[in-house]
Amino acid sequence: GKIIRIPGESAWKCESLDSFEQQKRRFYYFVSKKCFDMDGLGPRIIDILLEQGLISSFDDIFTLKRGDLLSLPRFAEKSVDNLLSSIEKSRKITLARFLASLSINQVGEETAYDLAKYFGSIEKIGKAKYEEIENIYGVGPIVARSVFDYFKNEDNKKLIKNLLKQVAIIKENIKENQRLYGKSFVFTGTMKMDRVKAQEIVRSLGGEVSSSVSSKTNYLVAGENAVSKMDKAKELGIKIIIEKDFLNLIE
Repeated sequence: GKIIRIPGESAWKCESLDSFEQQKRRFYYFVSKKCFDMDGLGPRIIDILLEQGLISSFDDIFTLKRGDLLSLPRFAEKSVDNLLSSIEKSRKITLARFLASLSINQVGEETAYDLAKYFGSIEKIGKAKYEEIENIYGVGPIVARSVFDYFKNEDNKKLIKNLLKQVAIIKENIKENQRLYGKSFVFTGTMKMDRVKAQEIVRSLGGEVSSSVSSKTNYLVAGENAVSKMDKAKELGIKIIIEKDFLNLIE
């Protein structure tokens, strides 16, 4: 592979090997719980689909045919049907998850959520000026540049257009009473409840979710074996609650 220098990055990267590995990782993330949540489409299956040339772009996942899959090694009828129904189920997605799934440089789930909340539609993000993106609370110049450049790129525009032929972006399920409006939550430790689900509930009730404890945090929800973020929360005098208290809050 030829060695290329990426503008704006100090690292030299080996292009061809690197891009296949990166492509795999992007696909793993695309189907993961935080994004399209396609159950049964694990790394092993993604690898086979990529190696067999059945997928090369995200939207290809949605056009996989039963016959294509049955012809693959180690694919039984039942697993093929489960896989296809899982893909069907994931055709409706919130804007925040859709944005996260694109693997835009610098855009994790929190930033994706901030962008979704501010713009409300993928078209508006596509048309946004750099300055407008940069002004969003929690974004900043580096992220804004990355988002702006991503949406100006012709290949990315085409990808989004093709994806939108396959999937529907649904409105975030915002409850009328914004009970947690303006409250910020951080989760730590293992919870019985699925953490991604818990975060979505907080957001649907108007709250914010962050991955790190700061003076802006209102609640640290501590699951089993929670250690890492407890000290910082105690130091800052942040209210620490257990999962049961959290469930009472959202009931």
